Amino acid sequence: MDYKEHFWSFLGAFVGIGLIAYIQSHWLTKDENIFLIGSFGASSVLLYGAIQSPLAQPRNLIVGHLISAFIGVTIYKFLPEIIWITAPLAVALSIVAMQMTKSLHPPGGATALIAIMGSEKIKVLGYYYVLSPVLTGTLILFVVALVFNNITKHRKYPADKRLRAFFGK
Repeated sequence: MDYKEHFWSFLGAFVGIGLIAYIQSHWLTKDENIFLIGSFGASSVLLYGAIQSPLAQPRNLIVGHLISAFIGVTIYKFLPEIIWITAPLAVALSIVAMQMTKSLHPPGGATALIAIMGSEKIKVLGYYYVLSPVLTGTLILFVVALVFNNITKHRKYPADKRLRAFFGK
């Protein structure tokens, strides 16, 4: 990788996480202030730093996070106080579900874990957690990845040519 790749990786990650953080800090009240979750940082590493990786592709990003969030919330609802069972169960089931759906995205494991051990604000959301912050945040990261990973002729995202054609690249 040359300095240009580093620049575009930096800029994409900065803008992607920056947009989510901006929305959290300027558009949400302190009571709702949970739009930025840790697993988005790990997704950014893949989306902007390893754009050709199968783990960084749109299906993996979006479906992997959604499945994992759903699993994490479901497990928390059934076994809310048994963290030594719920935490590993949420991560392990998320991995298997992502493998079965061909949507493996490692940050999804963290998304499931956040549903189990996140703040009370996260836990109170219940299944709304799947929609916001998870779905909305992954869509923001995805749109930014489409823009910043396709600005130059040397970066192409997504890796699948048919998907790139769908997005006009």
